[in-house]
Amino acid sequence: MLINSLITLASIIGMEIFAWVFHKYYMHGPGWTWHESHHVQTHGPFEKNDLYAVGFSVIAAGLFIAGSLWLPALWYVALGFTIYGILYGFVHDGLVHQRWPFHIQAKRGYLLRLVHAHRLHHHTTTKDGAVSFGFLYAEKPDRLKARLKTCKIAEDI
Repeated sequence: MLINSLITLASIIGMEIFAWVFHKYYMHGPGWTWHESHHVQTHGPFEKNDLYAVGFSVIAAGLFIAGSLWLPALWYVALGFTIYGILYGFVHDGLVHQRWPFHIQAKRGYLLRLVHAHRLHHHTTTKDGAVSFGFLYAEKPDRLKARLKTCKIAEDI
């Protein structure tokens, strides 16, 4: 049980690392055609960017199946991916973007820091010049603001 718990926890942490890299280098690069919908005003409950969640869900489902049939450790990797996805849904879609029918306000601490960092990420509506690519980890907003100012100065030159 301890090993399975550690696999699950490592998968959750690994997903945040993967998400940061994927977000910065793919979603703000070649995958911008889907992700752009997340940086501009959209109408309706869904945006093209939500297709990324569908894709990751298919991968998790495949890992659950593979873990059930062949390698049980993969089942716990899939569990970590799924827990990460649920946390992402609550924090990113619910708390930060208020895409749920009920609204929760972060008033202080870690959750408020996540909200501020992600709002700074959305400071730009282009694929370049963004900061804060994590979903469950965020640098201090003051550092992000300083980096945004540096990017702005570089763009003005």
